[in-house]
Amino acid sequence: MVRTTDRRDFIRELGLGAASLPFLGNLPGLGFANQARRKQRLVVIFSPNGVVPNAFWPTEQGSDFKLPKSLEPLEPFRKQTLVLNGVCDRVRGDGDAHMRGIGCLLTGVELYPGNIQGGSHTPAGWASGVSIDQEIKSFLQKETATRTRFGSLEFGVQVPDRADTWTRLSYAGPNKPITPINDPYQMFAKLYGKAKDRELLASVLDDVKDDLKKVSGAVGVEDRRLLDEHATFVREMEKELRAAAGDTVKRVIPELPASVKNENDNIPKLSKMQIDLMVNSFVNDFGRVATLQYTNSVGMARMRWLGVTEGHHELSHEPDSNEKAQDKLTRINHWFCEQIAYLAKKLADTPEPGGSGSLLDNTTIVWTNELGKGNSHTLDNIPFVLVGGGLNFKMGRSLKLPRVPHNRLLLSLAHGFGHSIKQFGNRDFCGAGPLVLS
Repeated sequence: MVRTTDRRDFIRELGLGAASLPFLGNLPGLGFANQARRKQRLVVIFSPNGVVPNAFWPTEQGSDFKLPKSLEPLEPFRKQTLVLNGVCDRVRGDGDAHMRGIGCLLTGVELYPGNIQGGSHTPAGWASGVSIDQEIKSFLQKETATRTRFGSLEFGVQVPDRADTWTRLSYAGPNKPITPINDPYQMFAKLYGKAKDRELLASVLDDVKDDLKKVSGAVGVEDRRLLDEHATFVREMEKELRAAAGDTVKRVIPELPASVKNENDNIPKLSKMQIDLMVNSFVNDFGRVATLQYTNSVGMARMRWLGVTEGHHELSHEPDSNEKAQDKLTRINHWFCEQIAYLAKKLADTPEPGGSGSLLDNTTIVWTNELGKGNSHTLDNIPFVLVGGGLNFKMGRSLKLPRVPHNRLLLSLAHGFGHSIKQFGNRDFCGAGPLVLS
């Protein structure tokens, strides 16, 4: 074990370059200060336009429950899943339900007055408070024992380029929306630092391979295994980049980016790439809080890979009597659930570096939505499905709650990290304290 106080000497003596450092940050053998305490993580995943209630909510309560059609992909993780029915967004004020649905979802507080018009409601602006993911990030970043390189990472899949209330989930503070990173290659460049554009990404492995070899010979067996995993991950990314670059030449399309094109029909590929990057960021301990936002509130994706040609939002407005539309909406949410299950499996299959169990044992995924039901625009029964053991909640249950404000769930997330705040967002909805989920 290399002691923390010896780290600088260790790195200097091996003559390692700066490009290698992102790959070394989570090696237990280097004794980083933030390896001493159990690493807890939170992932918030957003999908839009509500759900079909009878295909989403279990009819049973307690531990003996069945997963309906929309939640079937989580069956392998049913004992690690907590389904919360009856959690409601009670925040009102300016903006339409879609705007308040996403803008108040993680902040628990009203939107500012503004000039963004939605539906027939009053116009509104950005949220007037910090979001819970950023609140928890700031709490963790204050202490050496929980501090990481980035603190939090904000991933997106087909989030529109425009910046408005419908497209922003996370807030660093009042009037401070955070833009998610939509492009997996841009996220890759952020995580691995040195590359400034996609062409340079292909050379990252060449720059660090000698350093990785040097470190591999100077650390223990577990660290060598992690180094091999990092090298394999980057090598696969390099292969994909080079293959895409080859297609560019073959098709003689100038300026075609050497990547999977960031477009609607590539959503499944983009989703997988972003999830893979997220899991790898946890292995490297780049951050312990992450969000993954699929499209946006009023999301218009056309999920042709499911045989659905209509826009998601368009379908969500169809009446309950339209059985074909209900079936398509159920398939859409089933697909979103497959993404949650893919992430859960990746986390479950990855041992916790320097700790016990798997990444899933130390991570809580929260899958949520801006609406309870699309065609009614209700903010009652907002979908909240939790997976994983990161916050020590009692999992393997389906709960039906009595229209509790979602601020209380946000408080529970903070308390799960030991951040014992008394209120979050609008104080009027915090009086009963955090939900008791342990």
